[in-house]
Amino acid sequence: MKPTLGFIGVGAMGKGMCANLARKSGCKVLAADLDMDNVRALAEAGVVASNIAEIASKAEIVFLSLPSIDQVEHVCLGAGGMLEQHGALKTIVDMSTSDVDRTRRLAQRLEAEGVGFADAPVARSRAAAQNGTLLITVGAAEARFAALKPYLDCMGSDVVLCGLTGAGQVAKIMNNMVLVNTVHALAMAFAISERSGVSKDLLARTLGLGSAASFALQLTGAEYLAKDVFPEKMFSAAYALKDLKLAITLSDNVSLDNELTGLTARQLQKAIDAGFKDNYYPVILKVISEDRDAGDAPGLAH
Repeated sequence: MKPTLGFIGVGAMGKGMCANLARKSGCKVLAADLDMDNVRALAEAGVVASNIAEIASKAEIVFLSLPSIDQVEHVCLGAGGMLEQHGALKTIVDMSTSDVDRTRRLAQRLEAEGVGFADAPVARSRAAAQNGTLLITVGAAEARFAALKPYLDCMGSDVVLCGLTGAGQVAKIMNNMVLVNTVHALAMAFAISERSGVSKDLLARTLGLGSAASFALQLTGAEYLAKDVFPEKMFSAAYALKDLKLAITLSDNVSLDNELTGLTARQLQKAIDAGFKDNYYPVILKVISEDRDAGDAPGLAH
């Protein structure tokens, strides 16, 4: 018989992930979220509205898609959490982007109580979550990875074992570090170009024809930066800053000076301070563009 699965956190990314898991796995999927309307919206996909206590008692494998390690720890270890309630529960899979050291400590705590753990954070867009074409980087022993992969394949087109616990988080954090730093460079390029008389839209098309072409340019640059469109309910400035802080922590842990990421983090903080906390993170273009009045842009010193 197929196991019962659980899914906690069906927000912008988790909604599509949970729907694909229910449609493709052939398993009963119980789901919970702080906003249960999000869960009820998945009924057509076969998802059953539930709560943490029921999920912990009935589901063998539970997938988490939560904002940060704070929420992950609370759901796993807090009052009324899964560890307190677990019956059928055998394995928790954290698909959030979480702090590496705390992820490893959480895994040890759960393993000591007989509950397995894997970290499997996701990359790519909300559309990829809806289409089941995410990149999923996994930290787990090979046997656990093999057992989980059929379910992860329901949500991602590229599922990669990166190493033992925490390795999936390392790979995901580095992915986001490179992406957000690249978008910072694109935002600066668009700001300079526009002040120099070349439109952002033309620059986006031109860069796409040359060696600066990239996924970040094709998606974020052309569709958002060039059009000055920074919606909410996407990967926000606040979430991007959280991920960059995780990258800086990793850098500190291995004694590397990550000045580039520190600069991008400061631009994100400026955007948050300017009221753009919930906007799509390329909104840093606004604080870059407004850094100086258009007439005061400096030339090179001689």
